[in-house]
Amino acid sequence: MTLTSTVTQLTTNQDLDPARLREAFGVFPSGVVAVAAEVDGTLTGLAASSFTSVSLEPPLVSFSVANTSKTWPDLRRAGHLGLTVLADHHSEVCRQLAGPVGSRFDGVPVTTSEDGAVTLDEGLARFECTVYREVEAGDHTIVILELHRVEHSGSALPLVFHRSGFGLSRPA
Repeated sequence: MTLTSTVTQLTTNQDLDPARLREAFGVFPSGVVAVAAEVDGTLTGLAASSFTSVSLEPPLVSFSVANTSKTWPDLRRAGHLGLTVLADHHSEVCRQLAGPVGSRFDGVPVTTSEDGAVTLDEGLARFECTVYREVEAGDHTIVILELHRVEHSGSALPLVFHRSGFGLSRPA
């Protein structure tokens, strides 16, 4: 039996145009999380589509946040953060968390822990965590979080960000 393979050369765009990079990165679907806390008596949060597990021992997860974020400097001051894995019915909540700061939590049922971590009541998984480390990486910061408590339901499908939209999409 003879195996044959086709060798395809990758074309190189030396300037690595950001629009082309965004399009290429978008072919890989990612889950979406809400990161939130009560900071100075105010619910503060953001949505992130770069969540991943990092380690079981110690229990670590991560997400990335743009260095231009106006929310992260406030949120990172919280002693504890809540991280909620969003379900497939949370697309509007996700858009709301990315919208105007004053209305991000309007009508969204949340729970605030004694330590100020805020989680969405209907999330697939809810974590209480603290910042373990931050790593500057280009125009983003990778935030590594240490987990202290976990709760999960596992009964619904996750919200997926793919090709600049929610859900898995096929090219036209």
